[in-house]
Amino acid sequence: MKKVFFLLFSLTLILYSCSSDDGNEIENPNPNPPVAEDPDVTVQSFMWSAMNLWYFWQGEVAVLADDRFSTNEEFTNFLAQFPNPFDLWQNEILFDEDRFSFLNEDFSELVSNLSGVSRSNGLEFGLQFITSGSDNVFGYVQYIIPGSDAEGEDISRGEFFTHVDGVQLTGTNFRDLLFGENATYTLGMADLNGGTFSLNGKEVTLTKIENFVENPIQVATTLDVGGTTVAYLMYNRFLSSFNEELNAAFAQFVAAGATELVLDMRYNPGGSVNTSRLLASMVHSTDTDKLYIRQRWNDKIQAQFTAEQLEDNFANTTGSSPINSLNLNRVYILTTGGSASASELVINGLEPYMNIIQIGETTTGKNEFSITLVDDPGNSFIYSASRENLIPADSQWGLQPLVGRNENADGFFDYTDGLAPDIELEEDVTNLGILGDPDEPLLARALQEIGGAVTRRGFNVQFPARPITSSRVQTTMKDNMFLDKPIEMNQ
Repeated sequence: MKKVFFLLFSLTLILYSCSSDDGNEIENPNPNPPVAEDPDVTVQSFMWSAMNLWYFWQGEVAVLADDRFSTNEEFTNFLAQFPNPFDLWQNEILFDEDRFSFLNEDFSELVSNLSGVSRSNGLEFGLQFITSGSDNVFGYVQYIIPGSDAEGEDISRGEFFTHVDGVQLTGTNFRDLLFGENATYTLGMADLNGGTFSLNGKEVTLTKIENFVENPIQVATTLDVGGTTVAYLMYNRFLSSFNEELNAAFAQFVAAGATELVLDMRYNPGGSVNTSRLLASMVHSTDTDKLYIRQRWNDKIQAQFTAEQLEDNFANTTGSSPINSLNLNRVYILTTGGSASASELVINGLEPYMNIIQIGETTTGKNEFSITLVDDPGNSFIYSASRENLIPADSQWGLQPLVGRNENADGFFDYTDGLAPDIELEEDVTNLGILGDPDEPLLARALQEIGGAVTRRGFNVQFPARPITSSRVQTTMKDNMFLDKPIEMNQ
């Protein structure tokens, strides 16, 4: 489940993973990297070495400097101060401005999460304090994932809950109650009257499904707005495993003669950079000579790429089929503070070429990307599924550090404060509406800009449930943005 806590915490979501061919030619220009001489600091040594090579702010973090340690003994003694590797990561390695780098004691959980496999009951919700002076919390349903356990239960968007297993939600217990190891819990549903929540007697029991795969296409439909065919897509995550389904939705938009698009990414925390490129191409252009984004790495890595290798152009194929593009010069994009990373990348990447009317709230402001790093120095620490057997049994950690930023064709990348909407409109939890319905407030505001009366004559894209094939269980947060194509270096 995505964790959306508007008044609770500023969450750091998982960022981004990169698959890689074996035998990377990436090199650390440090001629004499330190070597740990104590097996008890194997994990700590891996963390330092991987971050010394890849971290975007390597040059700004004193402890990661190439000349920080003059001897192996000094290096080993330093690492030994941190018997818990997390303390080294949190207190010494991370740059002060880094809001999103992440790690996991089990790299397999990290990899599983980035592939879209999770332990989920399919309920997506937000949480807020009931009042500013109270520790009590209420939840509100944002949407239900198709094919999930929640889809078969009596619960829907816009409903409230205040209790879990009979216990009032608070700012201190919500994590254990909603995101703990419990596979099943019962929600106490509530009504809001006069600013006061009260239990209404309805209870909903939900069970988390192991290895659940979410279809990120929540709604794909068309509307007749004063004679104009408007496509509406609610897209909740950039998952490369659903690229063909995304392309199929656009094929139906094209076939329906859509000349306007409302792209709803209000709950989309990000995902695959390549999928964001494909989506941008479906929206605007399949001209492969047009630059979509350009990567910026730290000095060590940047110097090892050619200019061409740092550029991602628009695409004319998904890799399996020709891209179905609407070839638009204008798009309406719905956002909230939960719209992050690859969602923001689409907006920024399209900005030089299109009139973008952003409606909703300012986005998260995550313009960095990261890669999954594991203790595999023979592959430059980049995770590769084919090399899992080479990762030491006593060093199974996975790192998800920020390693770069993406800039658009105009060179713009500085949106750490988020991308502000052209038309500001916050979601009202007391009036969320029905997703895809022309009366839903954010969609209605976009249709108002397009103009004309709305006729409900759309279609809904239906896809069969994706079979569950992974044996991994995901217990961490969803990702923001990750590269899912190999890093190709100069040979």
